[in-house]
Amino acid sequence: MEMVPRKMQSRASRHIFSASDDTTMTKNVRATHAPDDRHVEVRPLLNVVQDIFLRVASLIPDIVKFAQGKPVQMDAMKDSIQQSNLTEVLDISYHTINRVSCEICCKCSSADVHATTMGILNMLSGYSWDAKVVIALAAFAANFGEFWLVAQLYATNRLAKSVAKLKHIHETLEQVDDLGLKFETINNLLKVMLDVTNYIVEFHELPSRYIDPEAPEMLTASTLIPGAVYWTIRSSVSCASHLLGITGLIHGYMTTVVESWELSSLAHKLDNLNGHLRKQLTLCQLHLDDNKQREAFETLRLLFETPHQDNLKALKAMFCSNDDPLPLFDGSSKQRVSIDVLRRKIVLLYISDLHNVPDQELVIFEQMYLESRQDSTRLESQYELVWIPVVDKEIPWTELKPKLEKLQSTMSWYSIYDPSVLEPATIRYIKEVWLFKAKPILVNLNALPMMWIWGSSAYPFSSSKEEALWNNETWGLLLLADTIDPSLLYWISEGKYICLYGGDDMDWIRKFTSTAHSLAKALQLPLEMIYVGKSNPGKKVQEINNAIQEEKLSTVLPDLAIIWFFWVRLESMWQSKSQHSKTVEEDHIMHEVMRILTYDSGDPGWAVISQGTGRMAQGKGDTFLRCLNEHEQWIATAKDKGILPAMADYIQGLHTPHHCNRLILPGGSGEVPDRVVCAECGRTMDKFYMYRCCNE
Repeated sequence: MEMVPRKMQSRASRHIFSASDDTTMTKNVRATHAPDDRHVEVRPLLNVVQDIFLRVASLIPDIVKFAQGKPVQMDAMKDSIQQSNLTEVLDISYHTINRVSCEICCKCSSADVHATTMGILNMLSGYSWDAKVVIALAAFAANFGEFWLVAQLYATNRLAKSVAKLKHIHETLEQVDDLGLKFETINNLLKVMLDVTNYIVEFHELPSRYIDPEAPEMLTASTLIPGAVYWTIRSSVSCASHLLGITGLIHGYMTTVVESWELSSLAHKLDNLNGHLRKQLTLCQLHLDDNKQREAFETLRLLFETPHQDNLKALKAMFCSNDDPLPLFDGSSKQRVSIDVLRRKIVLLYISDLHNVPDQELVIFEQMYLESRQDSTRLESQYELVWIPVVDKEIPWTELKPKLEKLQSTMSWYSIYDPSVLEPATIRYIKEVWLFKAKPILVNLNALPMMWIWGSSAYPFSSSKEEALWNNETWGLLLLADTIDPSLLYWISEGKYICLYGGDDMDWIRKFTSTAHSLAKALQLPLEMIYVGKSNPGKKVQEINNAIQEEKLSTVLPDLAIIWFFWVRLESMWQSKSQHSKTVEEDHIMHEVMRILTYDSGDPGWAVISQGTGRMAQGKGDTFLRCLNEHEQWIATAKDKGILPAMADYIQGLHTPHHCNRLILPGGSGEVPDRVVCAECGRTMDKFYMYRCCNE
């Protein structure tokens, strides 16, 4: 059985892991701390220390093989320290590092490692905690690196061989049976020492602008750091002692299992500290990021609420936080471009996710955008459109990118090149201030409803322009139908009766169109009919469109995009009026818009008939069809009132006290009004929530 030498036993008895009072130790360590105004940029110095440890770790296996007479190819590692960093390192006090290095070298063999560690802390009393630990680690790295530099050159350089003999390195290299295992213990400890040191440095690198030193997370960290500095410096001293033991420079002493256990215990101690420091650093970074995003959010709010002649400052704050010089993608040139292309221009921000972008919306947008550029006489009124896709950062970018690129390929305007880099503050502002949910929105003082209602004529999309446009509008066929059919203006000029009807009940459509044409023929009324479908048109509406054409029941709109546009204009009128605090009771246009939206929400259909800009007759499907079938009861009054007023009055008389009207407002179009009155009876409607999936 191997006996442990007495001197070795005395070294083993120096351990204080279980007997020491960490609280007392930490108090003593804090007593050495008297920082002055000196500032040390420790990151470049730490990079040099890490470089030394990394290179040594890669050299040890090759040096051991060479000492054992095995062929070795020593590859040169890439230089990881840049010259600029070296210059900064030279600014560190050479004398301080040298003094600590001498202290470690001269006293690491003493019986009291704690005393040596406290002596080093006293030498470094004027430095910050991060500077203390990095300087002490650099002092040890200088000795450690020198040892391995000589060991590396020992076999090929005569000078190194002579130095190795004086330092007894040659004896170590010539007796290498378990050299690798001995240095594996040291390398394991060096790794956790570097981890602790990096955490300490990262704490000191946290910008005070965004984190309060008195924050609970920082206060907890400040109680951990002095102890972490102590144990890291103490580990440096122990490693130096272990290294001397290996080389035999301490007379009568060679490393043993007990000595290795000491280093392993230190590694365990530091690893435990690592866990606590890592946790607190994570909490501090979360706290810091919250404060940073809060400041960014308030900056955005201020920039967008303050009038500016130049919009670049607000736009840069919104989507150039990562300092990307080319944050935009130009849909026309298919190239990345600078944000300067938007300088001093009216910019509309089209915001959506990647999954709820209606094809019809993109088609209409494209038409409007290109039309705004075709009129050379209105160059001053051209606007720029920027698509901001809001993406889920939890989804891998490789999954999002194909969908993004597919949508970008359909756009002539600008878009964010990489929406995954948008700051959380930007996303929060879009959702909280602009009320973005899932339905796409266009931002420029409620520009999207204005675009749908008046197109480019709404330029510059201001609230005052919107109010002026409404003041010039009256309810009638021109406002309701706009230019959804190329023949519409011609029919109006010809004085024809024009009927718009909708719904998705094919049986009612057949009865209604047949009855309407028969009555028009009997009364010799020039009648044109257009089927406008339903909101959110899908497969069913397309099938009805096809059937109407095949059976030649009436005119239809050419595609689903135009049908969608008809309904989105009505929804936009509701939204625009609501945002101007208009109500159904006081605003005639809003009253009539609500009536049409109510028709669309019910069954089986509805109809509106008008002649030129005169009065309309309108009603639900069954009521309107009954009016046509019972025309003999109102036709006599038409001689005095006119056809349309007589129809309107008769339909009004058919309304019963008991009815059930439904109104489905578009989701994501702003706040839902607390009170909505029925367009027929004026009573307040009950409010319910409905979740609808229209995947036809």
